Amino acid sequence: MASDPQEPDKKNSWVQMANYAQLAVIFPAATVVGWLIGVALDRWLHTTWLYIVGLLLGIVAGFVELIRTAMKNSS
Repeated sequence: MASDPQEPDKKNSWVQMANYAQLAVIFPAATVVGWLIGVALDRWLHTTWLYIVGLLLGIVAGFVELIRTAMKNSS
């Protein structure tokens, strides 16, 4: 049976779309996890500002993953 010549291209576009769609989950998840770690450290160390550091680190982690995904799919 002959395979369709456009089949690999279709599969590649679906894989690329799935990679971008996972960012819709990873970016907020990284932010929430960073915030939760900051809140836990605040309670453990009896401080009131570490949740902001955790939140910022989570946002940075989300952006790093965004850039990695964009660079991987651009090459």
